[in-house]
Amino acid sequence: MNIGVAIGRIGGVDGVALETEKWIEVFKRMGHTVFLISGEFQNWKINPERDTCVKQMSFFDPSCMWDQENAFFEPDDDPVDLLYHIDNYSNIIEARLLGWIEQNKIDILLSENASALPAHLSMGLAIKKVVTETGIRTITHDHDFAWERGQRYVSPHKEINDFIAKTFPLRETNVVNAVINTNAKEDLMKKFGQDSVVVPNVMDFDKSFGVKNTTNGGLRNELGLDKEDILLFQITRIVRRKGIETAIQLVEKLQDKRIKLIITGSNADDEGSIYYNELNELIKQLKLEDQVVFAAHVINHKGELGGLGNTYSLSDAYANANSTTYFSTYEGFGNAFVESVLAKTPIFVNNYKPVYMPDIGSKGFKTVMINDGILTDESVKNMAEIIYNPQLNKEIAEYNWQLGKKYFSYDTLQEKLEEIINKF
Repeated sequence: MNIGVAIGRIGGVDGVALETEKWIEVFKRMGHTVFLISGEFQNWKINPERDTCVKQMSFFDPSCMWDQENAFFEPDDDPVDLLYHIDNYSNIIEARLLGWIEQNKIDILLSENASALPAHLSMGLAIKKVVTETGIRTITHDHDFAWERGQRYVSPHKEINDFIAKTFPLRETNVVNAVINTNAKEDLMKKFGQDSVVVPNVMDFDKSFGVKNTTNGGLRNELGLDKEDILLFQITRIVRRKGIETAIQLVEKLQDKRIKLIITGSNADDEGSIYYNELNELIKQLKLEDQVVFAAHVINHKGELGGLGNTYSLSDAYANANSTTYFSTYEGFGNAFVESVLAKTPIFVNNYKPVYMPDIGSKGFKTVMINDGILTDESVKNMAEIIYNPQLNKEIAEYNWQLGKKYFSYDTLQEKLEEIINKF
């Protein structure tokens, strides 16, 4: 079949873009032909025969940004003009979608979060119009919803909130909703009586990842680290919900100058660098300036290529890790957890609610888990045992890898996609 994927942005390092790439790969493995329509191709080699750029679908298109500003941040007294603009602009996107579907003979439309989160009001409405008018079989890959973002998508105008409630998430008889965790499935049923399929985030367990080689061994030198240093990696962006302060506190509690915490992500998504500055202040207070390293300048979070000049991949980072820290307070799923499992690296995790235990922890992974970001003496002792016992470290990593392959591999994704297609 011809699968058509509609997405605001592809090729980036955000969870939506990364998981979309995996779906595309598995669809192709299943023998389907995949066509892509997007507002932005970021670090993506465009295939003119398969990929179509529609700038109006970009989150950074002026009209989309104007809608967001007037709906949520600086609304006018009267929302009539805004509603007219959303509808009018959706017609432009709808026309492009209809032409693309007809030209490429699309059998199934996949809406990648565009029908779940109201980050692009006109695109969400356009997809709804296409789906209701054509009756095309549609999968909505729903990564997160408006109610999960606090007040971010709540407008002062009742009319805008009513529009969002009717449009996001998309709920039609020819639509199958795919969500990424059990809590989202329960929410859809409670709020709308809408059934859905839980499709976890996955990794390719048939590819080597996090394996040491002659190239990635240079990462230590690049970061000014000694051969004897023991490296804990925090492989996330610097945003508050990642709980990086807990990882820093762990370094202090271990009382070993050889322990180094490597934070791979940048603070680009930390508005005003407020959290980043707080972390630096904590590092200074605990006198850990020599033990905490910010490494975004040498690590490419896209993770595809490494060893180019002074740039290393996520795989290179994991290859140098003794263990990883993942003390998040909230995640839609937890890609870094599955990455760590794939890389055969033990992981220390916070029981981030409501996702971790129902969707990951309950599978039986061997980790050191804390609650509410609190490092107890027992948890630190258990972490230290894994850090300093190479045999135990390896045994845990191998055990978790086998579980990861069972629950979070491309084979799992293929089974889920076949289940969804059969629903049609």
